[in-house]
Amino acid sequence: MRMVDVIARKRDGEALSPQEIAFFVEGYTRGDIPDYQAAALCMALFWRGMTDEETVCLTDCMARSGDRLDLSALGDATVDKHSTGGVGDKTTLIVAPLAASLGCKVPKMSGRGLGHTGGTVDKLEAIPGYRTSLSPEAFIDQVNRVGVAVIGQTGNLAPADKKLYALRDVTATVDSIPLITASIMSKKLAAGARSIVLDVKVGSGAFMQTEQQALALAEAMVRIGKGCGRRMAAVLTDMDAPLGHAIGNALEVAEAVAVLRGEMQGDLAEVCVALAAQMVALARGLAPEQAQLQVRQALADGSAYAKMKEWIAAQGGDPTALERPDGLPAATHRLPVVASGEGYVAGVNARQLGTAAALLGAGRATKEEAIDPAAGIILHKKPGDRVAAGDVLCTLHTNRPQTADAARALCLQAVTLADEPPAPRPLIHTILR
Repeated sequence: MRMVDVIARKRDGEALSPQEIAFFVEGYTRGDIPDYQAAALCMALFWRGMTDEETVCLTDCMARSGDRLDLSALGDATVDKHSTGGVGDKTTLIVAPLAASLGCKVPKMSGRGLGHTGGTVDKLEAIPGYRTSLSPEAFIDQVNRVGVAVIGQTGNLAPADKKLYALRDVTATVDSIPLITASIMSKKLAAGARSIVLDVKVGSGAFMQTEQQALALAEAMVRIGKGCGRRMAAVLTDMDAPLGHAIGNALEVAEAVAVLRGEMQGDLAEVCVALAAQMVALARGLAPEQAQLQVRQALADGSAYAKMKEWIAAQGGDPTALERPDGLPAATHRLPVVASGEGYVAGVNARQLGTAAALLGAGRATKEEAIDPAAGIILHKKPGDRVAAGDVLCTLHTNRPQTADAARALCLQAVTLADEPPAPRPLIHTILR
């Protein structure tokens, strides 16, 4: 079998056989198939799509490409959460300790930044001392003791996905339902949690920009997960504007802390309550309404924040850094973006703001590029807010002042003003259980 023939068959719109998919996954994982051929197949898959049978086969092969984590020692209350990615999406930093504070076991493996979106591992590395790598034994032990551990995807857990994840980021093949489904579910199946909650983003800042696309992705992932014996829920959440006000790694950590400390309400807090309620409901067998009451109580009484500090300390991080003004990385330049006109904010293009934050240093243009944890944007005006000429729309945080003009131009394009306030969009579009 030759890789060039596999590429040609998919280029011509044919369905790949299980043998061909296994040949590709195994060969690419071993390094026998070069990046340029893998990139060609990803582009063919992007344009030609995949059948359900192909997607299931790809997911299974990727899940089996390395080790599978045995979480049986943690019992039946293990629960994982995955977001399809969005601008300002720091929900894992909030929902993981929140669910753990209510008796769930949260063994979470997260990714790095992809395209215009941030990665949870990048955010956590902004906390001094935090270790994003643990041995499987240490990982399971911490979840058993603390209730939560969040690490980067290991080299031996779905290594095929780890290689493809980085390749898709730099070959414009991210936005494909079959490839996203296989990527997410292969990691989740290999990671071993009994229950899985999917946060599927909808809007301009998401991979799935329409509710129809997001629903198709959610249904595909729930279908595969259920078929593999998992308890599944999917929550379609809005990402037409950034979630919360912070975009960028250290800035988002600080905002997550503010939510857990009860100092910030709004869209970020509400989305996190909805996600955590589904996690608690699945893992503990509760009605979603009952789980939501418990989640709100854990935020109100401080137990979720206490769990976050316990978790950070257990993984080598400095929990006091979450509270000190100088505890997290800070940029040397803070530059305002000022409105030239007046009106109501009719829209905020999350994708453009994500791209602007990446220019400032908060994201990657290539696989090898390092992220600046201090870089990012604080958004001061969101849809529906009144703006006068001269008001600060957002503040750029950067150690690369030479990129500020390009980032400022993107931010000004991203914020649309109108004479009347826009109709509000729902934060939660749909919940699939």
